[in-house]
Amino acid sequence: MASVIIIAVLIVIFIFYGISIYNHLVNLKNNVARAWANIDVLLKQRHDEIPKLVETCKQYMGYEQGTFEQVMQARSGVYQASDAGDVKAVGVAESELRNGLGKLFALAEAYPDLHANDSFANLQQRISTLESSISDRREFYNDSVNLLNTRIEQFPHVLIARRFGFKSAEMLSFSQEQTRDVDLKSLFN
Repeated sequence: MASVIIIAVLIVIFIFYGISIYNHLVNLKNNVARAWANIDVLLKQRHDEIPKLVETCKQYMGYEQGTFEQVMQARSGVYQASDAGDVKAVGVAESELRNGLGKLFALAEAYPDLHANDSFANLQQRISTLESSISDRREFYNDSVNLLNTRIEQFPHVLIARRFGFKSAEMLSFSQEQTRDVDLKSLFN
């Protein structure tokens, strides 16, 4: 009788341990989703600000059409990749947008009237703040992804993860080419 009770207690402990692992994996998966949602909100806020910045710049820099088009195309690419939840495509589109905005801000330096414009200054500050927030959220997202991916590969979590179909998530990363600084000298030549 005592051995039956011990076995029953061990089974109950094993079941509760499995439930605990499952709940932990669900929590990690939801943290990744929440982190992505936070990035998505900031991307959409920046998406809404960029046309205002471009329009303000157009009033002063009418002949810089190529730069405006590059920024708007990159903006569209980020929006489409974000809506599709394609982490790799967001990374590529983000880099293109960063380069386009860098060119736009660098070109704005050559226009003192534009640089003194309050609307431009406010928009530039707003976009810079959003860029910083996106960077912070990207770090949180990658931390969440790393925790999830590590857990679903560790024993005994791997047993529960495989059984219930937990999948690894993709890090939001950029190549060296995508993260290099904009060459300001080339913009003015």
